[in-house]
Amino acid sequence: MAVEPQALLEMYRNMVTIREFDRRAVEEFHAGNIPGVVHAYIGQEAIAVGVCSALRRDDKIVSTHRGHGHTIAKGADIKLMMAELFGRSNGYCHGKGGSMHIADFRVGMLGANGIVGAGLPIAAGAALAAQLEQSDRVAVAFFGDGASNEGAFHGSLNLASVWKLPAIFVCENNQWAVSVPASYALSVDDVSMRAAAYNMPGVTVDGTDVLAVHEVMEQAVRRARTGGGPTLLECKTYRWRIHSEQRGNPADPRPREAVDTAQQHDPITTFGAKLQEDGVATAATLQQITQEVECAVAEAITFAKASPLPQPEDALLDVFAP
Repeated sequence: MAVEPQALLEMYRNMVTIREFDRRAVEEFHAGNIPGVVHAYIGQEAIAVGVCSALRRDDKIVSTHRGHGHTIAKGADIKLMMAELFGRSNGYCHGKGGSMHIADFRVGMLGANGIVGAGLPIAAGAALAAQLEQSDRVAVAFFGDGASNEGAFHGSLNLASVWKLPAIFVCENNQWAVSVPASYALSVDDVSMRAAAYNMPGVTVDGTDVLAVHEVMEQAVRRARTGGGPTLLECKTYRWRIHSEQRGNPADPRPREAVDTAQQHDPITTFGAKLQEDGVATAATLQQITQEVECAVAEAITFAKASPLPQPEDALLDVFAP
């Protein structure tokens, strides 16, 4: 199914927003303005946007420790996101969750999760809820190549297959689990090959090609909505930054030449060139989008810095539901 020109431009805007949000988050972290940790999504923007552009607002997603891209692609407010990164009381989690725990149920974002693989059973639960309610909603779990070795991965896929849940499991294979290469830790060449053990389709796609991701995601969503059951989608990609931002410039375990090669295949530059080639946009149009995004992210940072810190007496608020 062809994507309308306006939707293509929105996909481009979302990719640029994710890139700029995390670029500025990295800057603010190293300036000492963001506490905790930051896991930059830079380089993987095509996956979050390709996947979420095939979803409806009421579809659910569950994210990972590297979750800013998914959250933005699902439609979250970048001001509230940035305030949360800064630990401010008007952030999404009132400054108590930080980078790895942002959630916005209003847009179907059930939350990021700092525990590797822990989001898969949550997404399976969301898919079961949709099935029990006899709706046509779907649920998506994002996870990395390292999480595909966790028991939560295998249990979730098995249950989703047995019950034909409307779930899509999206592996963002950036080829490194912190400092362990996938070539060492995985028993298969492609994570998608593991789908065969659970009697579901397994598809590997170029995770730097937003339209390729979108196309296979549409097929998986269509299957899930019509009762066909789950799909395992593997998106091959490469993160540009070290696993998590750390002060003091620690060594990156990955070969420098591999990072350089990945950066030469920028998913945003490639997509922008295609939009111009197909007559969807001009260079001036794309530049205007970039400038608008830069202004919006700068405003989010200004908002975050002007926001109040949580008060000590608020420490026990939100711990238990009323």
